[in-house]
Amino acid sequence: MGSRISIFATLAITVVFAGLSGCGYNDLQGLDEDTKAAWSEVVNQYQRRADLITNLVATVKGYAAHEQETLEGVVQARAQATGIQVTPDTLKDPAAFEQFQKAQASLTTSLGRLIAIAENYPNLKADQNFRDLQSQLEGTENRIAVARKRYIEKVAEYNKGVRYFPTNLTAKFLLHLEEKPNFTVADEKAVAKPPEVKF
Repeated sequence: MGSRISIFATLAITVVFAGLSGCGYNDLQGLDEDTKAAWSEVVNQYQRRADLITNLVATVKGYAAHEQETLEGVVQARAQATGIQVTPDTLKDPAAFEQFQKAQASLTTSLGRLIAIAENYPNLKADQNFRDLQSQLEGTENRIAVARKRYIEKVAEYNKGVRYFPTNLTAKFLLHLEEKPNFTVADEKAVAKPPEVKF
């Protein structure tokens, strides 16, 4: 009797594991982790940009102190963008995701104004520190674009897994997963376009 129960228990466990592998359980878990990793890289690159902006503002301030309104606008936009708490849960909340995007778009716009100021200050354009920061900022904007592209691809793959049958059943009833928000075309125009940093 004991061996018969053991055989049934072994069979039941085998059926459960076979069912889980066939229903996309592990695939969905992997896709979820991939999207979180891709999102972390997007946030990492935005943080890199925010860190560079502090030095850029300080350099411009030395040459263009009377451009106080623009400088304060950049500092305020940076504070707003970095003040948003970004966690993996942000990906589950479309409103929080949109708030993050808007803050980054505002920072991009303010940064564009700051860079435009340099046109009026030839000595600033010639400053080595400014040119180095400008180059780093340009590289960071490119990294942001690449990180966003990777995130968009990972979210598309994840959302397919959450929506396609039969993995959608596992996603909904077993893992309680929902689609993750993605950058939209409007956001791409507003956020992804890096500010002009060439002189």
